[in-house]
Amino acid sequence: MIKVNNIELIEDLYDGVTINNKTILKGLDSFENNLLALLENLRGKKLLWIKLDIKDSSLIPILTQLGFVFYSCNQKDITLVKKLIKSAIIPVAKNHTIGVGAVVINENKLLVIKDCIRDVYRLPGGYIDNEESISVAAKREVLEETGVKIDIESIISLAHSYPSAFDESNFYIVAVAKALSFGINISDTDEITEAKWIDIEEFFNTENIIEYNKEVVKIALEKKGLRIVDKRYFNSSRVQEFFTI
Repeated sequence: MIKVNNIELIEDLYDGVTINNKTILKGLDSFENNLLALLENLRGKKLLWIKLDIKDSSLIPILTQLGFVFYSCNQKDITLVKKLIKSAIIPVAKNHTIGVGAVVINENKLLVIKDCIRDVYRLPGGYIDNEESISVAAKREVLEETGVKIDIESIISLAHSYPSAFDESNFYIVAVAKALSFGINISDTDEITEAKWIDIEEFFNTENIIEYNKEVVKIALEKKGLRIVDKRYFNSSRVQEFFTI
C-alpha cells in the first residue's frame, strides 16, 4: 500500500493502484478535488481503479468526466478504471455468464425438466450465482427445479456459445450427479412447467429434446469425466473446486 496526498492506494499485479475509498469519499466537491490532486501527483503507475458502492453512484459522472471507464458491475457495486498512460493494458473484465446442468440417472431413468421458455425436455440446471461454487449451484438448481437432492460426482462437458443471454458469452458446465432423493417437487414454479424421471431409451427416442443434451447424456453413460478433488487439499480461505481426471 502507498499513500499520495493522504489517499491510500492498493497496488496490484498490473502496475496499477486501487483507491481506498475511506480515504477519499468525503462529499462531491471534496471527492473531485481530492481525485484531481491524486491524478496530478500520482507517478509511476499505469492504471487507477476505484470500486463504488451503490450508495456512492452519484460520483460516477465525476469519474467518467475525468476519463474513467466502466470495468465491471454487480448488483451493489461498480468498478471503474482509468489509464494513466496510453499504452496501459486493462485486464479483461467479466464478459460471460456461467451455467451448470446435471445428468442425474437412477435405475435407467434420467431426470429432466421443461421450462416456460421452450417446450422441450432438457437437463435441470441454471446460472451460477456470485460467490457460489459449481457443485453448490448444481445442487441448488436441481433442487429448485425438481425437488431432487443430488451429490456431484464429476464434470462431463464444457460448452461455449456467443452471443448468448445478455449478449455475452456463455460457458455451460454439465455435471454427473447421484440422486439422494427421488420425489418430484418443483419449487421454481414460475419458470419450470414440468419435471420428471424419463426412461433413458425414451429420452434418446424423443424428438423434442435438444441434441446437445442427448450427446452429453450419452457421454455420461460411457465416460467417467473429471472427478472433484477433496477441498482439504487446498490451504486457502477462498472457495475453490478442483476437477481432474
